[in-house]
Amino acid sequence: MTSPEAAVPAPGDVASLSFEDARDELIRVVARLEQGAPTLEESLTLWERGEALAARCEEWLAGARRRLDAARVTDGNAE
Repeated sequence: MTSPEAAVPAPGDVASLSFEDARDELIRVVARLEQGAPTLEESLTLWERGEALAARCEEWLAGARRRLDAARVTDGNAE
């Protein structure tokens, strides 16, 4: 039998994920949590992974927001 930790990647390895990869994995994690994990430990591991994935998505969105704001300022100065 595999341990819960082996079934869910560690929360810290999300830094290299693209927005789409993090989002898709977050969807899978939420679905597993909604189905009910077999053990409390697996639920906690899934929760931690989900938190890390959500934070990664927020990083990508904040970066996109900064880029859009910078583009608006540049476009506004060009007029």
